[in-house]
Amino acid sequence: MTTLLYTHDAFVAHETPPGHPERAERYAAATNALAAERFAALERRTAPQASRDALARVHRPAFVEAIFAAAPADGMVRLDPDTAMGPHSLDAALRAAGGAIDAVDAVFKGDARNAFVLARPPGHHAPPDRAMGFCLFNTAAIAAMHARAAHGAKRIAVVDFDVHHGNGTEAAFWHDENAFYASSHEWPQYPGTGRAADRGAFDNIVNAPLASGSDGDDFRRAWGERILPALSAFSPEMLVVSAGFDAHRADPLGGLQLTEADFDWATRELLGVARSACGGRIVSVLEGGYDLVALAASVATHVAALMDG
Repeated sequence: MTTLLYTHDAFVAHETPPGHPERAERYAAATNALAAERFAALERRTAPQASRDALARVHRPAFVEAIFAAAPADGMVRLDPDTAMGPHSLDAALRAAGGAIDAVDAVFKGDARNAFVLARPPGHHAPPDRAMGFCLFNTAAIAAMHARAAHGAKRIAVVDFDVHHGNGTEAAFWHDENAFYASSHEWPQYPGTGRAADRGAFDNIVNAPLASGSDGDDFRRAWGERILPALSAFSPEMLVVSAGFDAHRADPLGGLQLTEADFDWATRELLGVARSACGGRIVSVLEGGYDLVALAASVATHVAALMDG
């Protein structure tokens, strides 16, 4: 079976203010990296829009309606100091979630081994009731909840190696004993959540904060000693990866010292857990990563590992 790649022109059209780090060039850099010959075997699909019902599995209906109402026909609307919408932003956010949903369907049907959703805006900072941190809808959580609703996957997991803690995913999963969330992230860092002591209502959250300056050895130790054993013990029926690459040592928004080799290691470790627990079913979605060269190289490394399966 193959690896799927989800893209759409809306992801480059999503507008952010001038000088904003979450810019269209990120999508172009990653797309260009995956145009190399070694990625010719990828099955490329166009991301559809998610339905409001799919969004409402994670987000409160009133919030979903508010985002639709706020979407501008022209100009730009700020939802918080970091998060803005332009005329194409709602379409992009809907297609980010829709691509991840379609990817979940594909891996459950056996059409593909796994998938990568190359989308923007990111999603893991969006809790059920608001947009924040560049994020409108929580793509990873929506994909995981779709696996439960559409395919009967009771036990769902999201793991996150973005440099920032996925507070939105944690909030969505906190009170759900059959939803697991694990994150490694720089501490202290935006958004100020993700303490090691925060474990969820059912001991279903694993946070592995890393001090500024932590390197690949520290990262691999945190995953090897804390996150991967807990994930294996949870034994999910669907695994979604919040794949943020801003923990790279070149990233301007992070203070960790990871390299592409660390993302390759993490991806292959997660593939091993997925093979044991859920028939290899992994859907990965792009989160952060703001140095264009590092982002392109890291995405290429991650997707190549997924292809090796």
